[in-house]
Amino acid sequence: MVSLETPLCDFGKPAIDFDLPGVDGKRWTLADCRGKNGLLVVFICNHCPYVIAIRERIVREARALQPKGINFVAIMSNDPTDYPEDSFENMQRVAVEFDFPFPYLLDESQAVARAYGAICTPDFFGYNSRLELQYRGRLDASRKEAAPQDARRELFEAMTQVAESGVGPREQIPSMGCSIKWISAE
Repeated sequence: MVSLETPLCDFGKPAIDFDLPGVDGKRWTLADCRGKNGLLVVFICNHCPYVIAIRERIVREARALQPKGINFVAIMSNDPTDYPEDSFENMQRVAVEFDFPFPYLLDESQAVARAYGAICTPDFFGYNSRLELQYRGRLDASRKEAAPQDARRELFEAMTQVAESGVGPREQIPSMGCSIKWISAE
């Protein structure tokens, strides 16, 4: 397992459209997912210990931000060949088990992850109402273990600011996680 950090936020970079299958049997596009005040696109998977440590917190933040007009979408881009925990069937199971209040999508070709520049799980991309990038930081101080319950809710605070002002905080701490498992070119 390779641990990586996300790069600094490229403020203003536009969100990239996608058309991906969801675990709910529907196809989802960027337009389907966006909220009135913004969108958080998060690249996750099922097996990564960094994601496992914060799954409940991701759900908590999604539920807390939806009334503020910020929607969530989770995208799984790992190659499930070597990581069967990341199969579509296991994505469906995890979405039900954790009661995901957002679409959980499969990026089988990995084209969406590459277009976004996603490098790890979790990798958070927070957009304003104009779908301009305003946040590329972490959820909170969690790593492979969840941070204390009273840890600062960095993503929640940042996306609340985005919902209210359209602009994200200038100071952002990178997210850290397992590298995306790219399909090997053979």
